[in-house]
Amino acid sequence: MTAAVIRGGRIAARRVAAVWRPIARRPIAAVSLAYLVLVLVAAVTAPALAPYGPTETDLERVLSGPTADHPFGTDNLGRDLLSRLMYGGRVSLPAVAEAVLTFLVLGVTGGVVAGFLGGWWDRVLGWVVDVMLAIPAIVMLLVVLAVFVRSETAAMVAFGVLGSPALARVARGATLAVRGELYVAAARVSGLPDRHIIVRHVLPRVAGPIIVQASLFAGAALLAETGLGYLGLGPEPPAPTWGGMVADAAAVIDRRPWLLVPPGLVIGLAILAFGLLGDAVRDATAQAADGPRTPPRPKRPLRRDPVMPPGDAPPAALLSLRGITIALPGTREMTTVVQDVSMDIGRGETVGLVGESGCGKSLTGRAVLGLLPSGGVVRTGSVLFDGADMTGAGPAALRRLRGREIALISQDPIAGLDPVHPAGRQVAELVRRHHGGSRRSVRARTLDLLQSVNLPDPEAVARRYPHELSGGMAQRVAIAMALAGEPRLLIADEPTTALDVTVQAEILGLLRRLQRERGMSILLITHDWGVVAAMCRRAYVMYAGQVVEECPVTQMVDRPLHPYTAGLLGCMPSRGTPRRRLAAIPGTVPAPGAWPDGCRFAPRCGLATAECGEAAIPLLEPSGGHHTRCVHHTAVERGGRHGHAPA
Repeated sequence: MTAAVIRGGRIAARRVAAVWRPIARRPIAAVSLAYLVLVLVAAVTAPALAPYGPTETDLERVLSGPTADHPFGTDNLGRDLLSRLMYGGRVSLPAVAEAVLTFLVLGVTGGVVAGFLGGWWDRVLGWVVDVMLAIPAIVMLLVVLAVFVRSETAAMVAFGVLGSPALARVARGATLAVRGELYVAAARVSGLPDRHIIVRHVLPRVAGPIIVQASLFAGAALLAETGLGYLGLGPEPPAPTWGGMVADAAAVIDRRPWLLVPPGLVIGLAILAFGLLGDAVRDATAQAADGPRTPPRPKRPLRRDPVMPPGDAPPAALLSLRGITIALPGTREMTTVVQDVSMDIGRGETVGLVGESGCGKSLTGRAVLGLLPSGGVVRTGSVLFDGADMTGAGPAALRRLRGREIALISQDPIAGLDPVHPAGRQVAELVRRHHGGSRRSVRARTLDLLQSVNLPDPEAVARRYPHELSGGMAQRVAIAMALAGEPRLLIADEPTTALDVTVQAEILGLLRRLQRERGMSILLITHDWGVVAAMCRRAYVMYAGQVVEECPVTQMVDRPLHPYTAGLLGCMPSRGTPRRRLAAIPGTVPAPGAWPDGCRFAPRCGLATAECGEAAIPLLEPSGGHHTRCVHHTAVERGGRHGHAPA
C-alpha cells in the first residue's frame, strides 16, 4: 500500500513537472509565475511577515512617501501601505479564486457536455447562454449585494456565473471540432463511456482555449473585486482591501499622487501576469495533459467460437441485419442513404461488403454500433446481435456492446489514434476499461496485444506517438486496440487502404491468424476483390444504398448475376487481356436523393431495357443461396461465362 502511494506520488510529480518545465524555460512566463507566487506568499504570510498590523496607525507620518520605516509609505491615517497590501491579498485573491472556480465549473461542464452530446443538451445550453448574455452584469452584481449585504463571496460567485456563458460557448465550439475526430469515434467504438472519453480525450484537446479564457477572466475578476472595494461595496472599513486602498488614494490624489502607485502596480501586474501565464500553461498542457483512469472491471473470460471451414452450411447468425433503412439530414429534409439492407454473418465467418465509394457500405457497418453521423437515424429494420435486437438500444447498452462484443477498425488508422498520447497508453486504456487489473498486469497485457499483431518491438512502439508510426504499424496498433476487449465480431472498414502490397498481405495474414486463434466473425468492408477472394466465404455487393447481389464468393467471381458485380470484376487488372484497354463502368454512383426509379444501375448498364425503369427490382433467387437484383440475370450470367462485363 505504501509503495503504491509513493509510486502514485512520483507519477503525479512527474506530470506536474512535465507541465511546469516548459513554463520555466520561457522568461516572461517564469517572471509572471514568480510574481504571482510572491503575491500569494505575501498574502499567506502577512500575519507573520508584515511589518505592521493592517489597522495600526502612525500619526506622525501621515501621507508619507517611501521611508526606511514604511517602504511603500503611509495613507491618510498613517497606516503602512506595504502591510495593508499584504493583508489585502488575503481578501482579494480568495475572491478571485471563487469567481474563477465558478466560471470553470459551469462554463466547462456546460460547454463540453453540450458540444459532445448535442441534441437537447445543446439546445438548452444555447437558450441559457442567450438569456444570461442579455443580463447586464453590473446590475446583477448590485442586486446580489443588495440581498447579501457586503458579501464579497456572493458577489464573486455571481460574477463567475455571469461570465460562464462566454466560456461555455468557447468550450462548446472547441468540443464540436474534437468530437468529429476519428480517434473519438474509435474510443466510442471501443466501448469507453462518454464521461471517460470527455475527460481523457476531449478535455486535453480543448484545454488550450479554456485556459486562455480562465486566465483572462481571472484578471477581469480581480478588476471587478477591486471595483467593488473602490465603490465601498466590499468588506467594511477598516478591513484592508486593494479596492479600498485605491479609493483612499483617489481621495487624496491631488495632495499625494504616490498613494495610488503601490496598489495600482500590484493590481495591474497581477492582471498582466494572469494573462501571460495562461498562454504558457495552455501550450504546456497540450503536451502533458492526462486524464484519470477508469476503475478496474472484472475480467471476462475469452469466448472462442469454432471457425467455420469453407464450404460448410452457414451456422446460426451472430449478426443479422433485417430491412435496414438509414437516413441522414439533407438541406431541407431527411435523405435516405441506405435502403432495405439485409445480411447475415455467422459465427467465425468472414463476410465481404463490396461496392464503390458512396454506396453506403461504411454507414451500414457503423449503424450496427450506433455510430451514424450527427442526425442520422435507422428509420426501419432491425439489428440482431446474438439474437438480441439492438435497434432501439440506448447509449448504455451500446457502450457495453462496443469493444467487448463488436469492434471496429477504421480505414485511416492514424486519424483514429489520439495524437496526444503514445500508442501503448491508448491500448492500455482499453485493456484497463475492459479487463481491469493492476498497473503491471495492464502493461503486460498491452505488450502481449502489440506482440500478437506482429509488431517487432512492442515496448518501443508503445512509447511512440501516432505521428512516429508508419501506416502498417499504425494499422497494427489499431487492430490491437480493437482486440483489447476480445470482441466476437470485428468490422474492418477498408483495413488495407493506402498500404503497399507487402504490408497489405501482412495485415490480411494477421487478420486470418487472429480469426483462427480467437474465433471471431469479420465483416470486411472493401472495394478490393483480391482482398475479398483471399478473406471471405460470402460477399454482399452494394450499389446506391441497396444490396444488389449476395452469394458465396466463389460463385460471385465465377458466375456473377448482376451487371454491376460483373463490371466490378471486369475492372480487376488480373482479369484484363494483354494489349487491350481495361474494362471500366461508365458514369458514377448517383447521389442519395437522386436515385433513378426502378433499377438504380440502369443508367450505367448496357443491358438496361424499359422494364428496368418501371418499378423497383426486388432481390431474386435464380439459384439456391444466390440472390440478385436484376431481371436480366440470365444475360449477365451468359456474358460472365464468356468473360465479358455487360455494364
